[in-house]
Amino acid sequence: MTSTTGPRVTLYSRPGCHLCEDARAVIEKVCAEVGTSYTEVDIDQDPALQRKYGEEIPVTFVDGRQHDFWRVDENRLRAALGADSLGT
Repeated sequence: MTSTTGPRVTLYSRPGCHLCEDARAVIEKVCAEVGTSYTEVDIDQDPALQRKYGEEIPVTFVDGRQHDFWRVDENRLRAALGADSLGT
């Protein structure tokens, strides 16, 4: 994966979360297809993130903006990433 500005996708998750596992699988697949990267943040490591996202995980951000929570729609994520990566 090639990225000059760092990961475009951020997944806020916690260990043992089955929805997080599902979201990670979709994110990994789509990021591999479009040639970008993602990062994952364990909200249990930060009390502020626990308070903010504890009831909504997994939460997905694309380019610093909240994209989805609970479920990640593959086509919607692909469109969000593809719209900004045309011509690269």
